Amino acid sequence: MGLDRLKFLYREVILENANNPKNYGVLINHSHQTTVYNPNCGDKLNLFLNLDKDNHISKIKFNGEGCTISKASASLMTQTVKGKSKDEAIEIAKIFSQMAIKQPLSRKQLEKLGDSQIMTNVMQFPARIKCATLAWWALERILLGEDGEKETDRRYC
Repeated sequence: MGLDRLKFLYREVILENANNPKNYGVLINHSHQTTVYNPNCGDKLNLFLNLDKDNHISKIKFNGEGCTISKASASLMTQTVKGKSKDEAIEIAKIFSQMAIKQPLSRKQLEKLGDSQIMTNVMQFPARIKCATLAWWALERILLGEDGEKETDRRYC
């Protein structure tokens, strides 16, 4: 597949997930919720989820105000982790964070990201890394028991 075709597919996936995000909205009867901010660009993301009795993510939704990259990444994240166990989702969030800071990843690690690995192209633009990682940071905060509101921290700079 040619480079131009790959760039086209990348843009299409990002735009589709930003314009028609999956799992967008409010989860009324949620067990966990957090709100995170990116003060650099003004992105704000609310993440809601339910863990079932076996600690699997049974429902997950997000909403907020953000750029195309932020919305697309949140949409892809919810699709990637829905149905996963708490521990699996934490592992996947950590892999995404490693990808963001350009740590080498194995093929197996990239496969765990599913369609979210398309965001690797965003990591070429340092100013957009916080946009891409905001939803993943929210997920990690919830699953590690840090519900509530918070600005992004320096791990995601």
